[in-house]
Amino acid sequence: MKRRTLDLLFSIGGLGLAVLLLVVGIVLTSNATFASNYVRDQLGAQNITFTPAAQLDEEEKKAECLVENAGKKLTTGKQAECYANEYIGLHLKNMAGGKTYADLGEPQSQLREQVATAQQTNDPALADLQKQLAEVSGQRETVFKGETLRGLLLTSYGFSEMGVKAGQAATVMYLGAALLLLLSFAGLVHAFRTPRSEAFAAPEPARATTVG
Repeated sequence: MKRRTLDLLFSIGGLGLAVLLLVVGIVLTSNATFASNYVRDQLGAQNITFTPAAQLDEEEKKAECLVENAGKKLTTGKQAECYANEYIGLHLKNMAGGKTYADLGEPQSQLREQVATAQQTNDPALADLQKQLAEVSGQRETVFKGETLRGLLLTSYGFSEMGVKAGQAATVMYLGAALLLLLSFAGLVHAFRTPRSEAFAAPEPARATTVG
């Protein structure tokens, strides 16, 4: 095979791959931009604002992200992760002793049964049981709302991270495309500088040497 023909084949192949990587990079950039804008718009619509620094309690001040974002509007995935884990998570733990919505279901059911029994027997402890039931029911409802909001915020964070990864992958695609373009152009220059009659010389296989 002619050396010039081989250079042209490699160069054209490299140009094709460069175009492919460029197209993939554009698609990834588009996805990254969409994810970033979508998360910003959706979080911004919630109108959540971090607690001002002066109003943070001692436990909240231990979370660096709450201090850094104090008084700011929540608009990014990182901020959503911070608010979900360091703010909502902290208050849920303090309010229900770390119990989840599911954990509070059993004591709520037990108290309901005790209240029903007390009503049938005219138990003097009925008022106290009803008070306990109202307290547990209120905690469970609040925990449910908190866990739901926390889950939504963490979902937004995960979606934003996918956008970040897509942006990083797009950068790699652009760098790969640029490298292939440079190599392809170098190959084309070499091809047109190489005489048409010059053949490609394959390297000769190494010969085994005998001892003795």
